[in-house]
Amino acid sequence: MIDGHKVIFSGVQATGNLTLGNYLGALRNWSLLQNEYECFFSVVDEHSITVRQDPAELRRRARNLLILYIAAGIDPKKSCIYFQSHVSAHAELAWILNCYTYMGEMNRMTQFKDKSAKHADNINVGLFAYPVLMAADILLYQADVVPVGIDQMQHLEICRDIAMRFNNIYGPVFTIPEPYIGKTGAKIMSLQDPTKKMSKSDENPNASIYLYDDRDTVIRKCRRAVTDSLATVSYSEEQPGVRNLIEIYAACTGKLPEEAVAEFEGKGYGDLKSAVGEAVADTLAPLQNEIARLSKEKDYIDGIIRDNAERAAYTANKTLRKVQHKIGFPDRIR
Repeated sequence: MIDGHKVIFSGVQATGNLTLGNYLGALRNWSLLQNEYECFFSVVDEHSITVRQDPAELRRRARNLLILYIAAGIDPKKSCIYFQSHVSAHAELAWILNCYTYMGEMNRMTQFKDKSAKHADNINVGLFAYPVLMAADILLYQADVVPVGIDQMQHLEICRDIAMRFNNIYGPVFTIPEPYIGKTGAKIMSLQDPTKKMSKSDENPNASIYLYDDRDTVIRKCRRAVTDSLATVSYSEEQPGVRNLIEIYAACTGKLPEEAVAEFEGKGYGDLKSAVGEAVADTLAPLQNEIARLSKEKDYIDGIIRDNAERAAYTANKTLRKVQHKIGFPDRIR
């Protein structure tokens, strides 16, 4: 807790193109947390290198992602937004926590198994120990809560296990984080396979709407979205494709799903798809315009990068020094 506010931590990898699902399900809602929580939002570029990256492209994507945070409404004066690689405490604490994490725990991580299958030629130690670095990210800031999806819940659970193990040995060093339960964002599924979450790594370009897609591309992808042969617009789980389109439309227009269904009563899937495409394009246009504006403000963005790295490092180093003292490392001489 900082200044009477609970701490919340979250981060996004600087890889791939973020999707409409990332925006509606997470980023857009982060700005709503700023008055209630002390927020640390990281561009987790250290996590990105478990898969080989083009250096220039990684730098470009990382900067663009930080700009996107601001364009999405995150105030860099209220929230601390920073590059993970600019705060060395992340890597330092991760090494220490590696020594308090068991091989068996890491072997059970489902994402390691999934990513190993996709990158069989590069199954590296970083990929294996990924959840420990994630634990360090969270514990450095004494985070009270962490917004996580179902696919990340296993990582939060191992973070909690590591923190409790360390606390049991050395006393109350780490805050034990809880999953964030509050106003959740829309759960946006693939346009081509509505049983799967919309993903920035989907190989089918028509499955995901990317935040930089222009209006024509957005509308075209929505028109190609998978529906069914029932020819009825409903919010039923028996119609996952139609339900997904309703979810997207409701999230973009601020309507309830039930209101959206009523709006399309007696209309066909073509009407629904066209309306969804227009609503998505209208939602992304202001965001894209703000990204374009901020991208030209080099000095302003550079200042945020510098100042927020210092803010993050100040908080992170307080935790790191306490941990180093507890485990017996020599104290620093001032």
